[in-house]
Amino acid sequence: MADIFTKEKRSEIMSLIRSTNTKPELTLRKIFSNTLYPLGYRYRIHYKKLPGKPDIVFVGKKVAVFMDGTFWHGYKPEKIMQRPVDDFWRKKIETNMARDKRVNYRLKKLGWKVIRIWEHDIKKSPDKIVRRILRVLEQQR
Repeated sequence: MADIFTKEKRSEIMSLIRSTNTKPELTLRKIFSNTLYPLGYRYRIHYKKLPGKPDIVFVGKKVAVFMDGTFWHGYKPEKIMQRPVDDFWRKKIETNMARDKRVNYRLKKLGWKVIRIWEHDIKKSPDKIVRRILRVLEQQR
């Protein structure tokens, strides 16, 4: 499927897509501030000292949280690959998925617990995500 925009217009559109402080990420941080912060759990955002620069890091517990976009990080890749997706985007998604696996591996080798949250899950069941994070935080040291 050919792109309907010129290369310059596509570049302009893509430059507007945020990589940090996205709506799902801000929603997650607000939920954490209201639920985990009162329980004494402190976190940092966009932690540059770790591979992959996790969206949220609980340093003392060695837990890294990533907020993954459904399309960009390949949720159910078999469905994405069935649609008429341009080869460029197919390769981009596959590259993102491979990078996510490498980052997970590197963090685990460093002794970190990695949690990946899909953007659609934060909208659908935020309470379930909080329970999942709490369970992991309580298990760490």
